[in-house]
Amino acid sequence: MRKPHLLLVAAMLGLAGCVAVAPAPVYPQVPPPISETIPNPPVSERPLTWQPGHWDWSGSGYAWRPGEYVSREGRGSLWQDGYWAFNGGVWQWVPGHWL
Repeated sequence: MRKPHLLLVAAMLGLAGCVAVAPAPVYPQVPPPISETIPNPPVSERPLTWQPGHWDWSGSGYAWRPGEYVSREGRGSLWQDGYWAFNGGVWQWVPGHWL
């Protein structure tokens, strides 16, 4: 009676190594930033801050978004470049944003 149990355990251990895992999709690496000359800020009544140029994912490739002056209101003081993040079982592009 012991042999059927041993065969069952051996079969289960053998099948345990047969788990297939799908490889993560390969996305192109974000290109290096393009060097920009920061112009003098425009005359404005509201405080402005320079938002650096950055690469954004267009769905099929990266597109360069040139830097620009934006209103400082409601923005943090630290810029985070865009990056790929694994969320909910899928890879998602997180665009550049203020922290």
